[in-house]
Amino acid sequence: EHFVAMIAADWAPGQPAWLMAYGHAMAALVTNLGVGIVVSMMVALEALLAFSLLSGWQLHRLAWIGLFYNLWLWSTVGGLGGPYTSGATDPGTAIVYALGFALVLLTHGWRPLAAFRNGPVTVPARWKFTLARVLFGLLWAFDAYWKWQPAFLHGAGSFLAQSMAGQPHWVAAYIGFVLHIIQRVGTENFAIFAALAESALALSLITGVLIDLAMPLGVLYSLAIWSTAEGMGGPYGAGFTGNKGDVLGTASIYAIVFLLLIAARAERRLASTR
Repeated sequence: EHFVAMIAADWAPGQPAWLMAYGHAMAALVTNLGVGIVVSMMVALEALLAFSLLSGWQLHRLAWIGLFYNLWLWSTVGGLGGPYTSGATDPGTAIVYALGFALVLLTHGWRPLAAFRNGPVTVPARWKFTLARVLFGLLWAFDAYWKWQPAFLHGAGSFLAQSMAGQPHWVAAYIGFVLHIIQRVGTENFAIFAALAESALALSLITGVLIDLAMPLGVLYSLAIWSTAEGMGGPYGAGFTGNKGDVLGTASIYAIVFLLLIAARAERRLASTR
């Protein structure tokens, strides 16, 4: 029942009518199949995907399943990241997981895993890396667009303050310390910095300009956002799901995607010198 209630993200105020209809249809389908059965299948699938990612077993095939599974989650419990009204800041979490699986496919990310050797073992073509980089850049461009909106520029401090709710004392104290520094600098100045930073990351990823500088800075920026505005993914508790950003958060996955791109780019350079 909790899972079905989460699909209500599709018919939240501000969502388009077609998405509301789709959400109600998905909720009815899950109910008819049996919520317990659907959730058990999800747990089994996510365990299988985790094993595949860690070992490389059938990853060249299961990554496709992970891609479409997370797109389904994004379209249901994620509400396609919306509603995209005043105060929106990003397209949600599951779409980032989906992009991660897409990058695994584009970069042949299973090759370094020694436990199993399935799928193509050649270094992927240059266009695949370029496509992976551009797709990630478009996601950052979408994020940057919302950072330039008045709701964020004039209310960035409130996003940090909200992330303190329900957190352990040490996490709340850390976020409070960061918030104090931001207030000293100026909340709007910080918001403009965040908007500029995300715009610069998007531009570099899409064009490839200064990409070797942008990617490690992107890791640091993503982790900074994760540890503050996202409260390190917390607060943690029963019934939360990472696809709503309540377990690992969203920016932590951005950091992992940056690391994947860094590794793929380094490998291409190494291969070209042999």
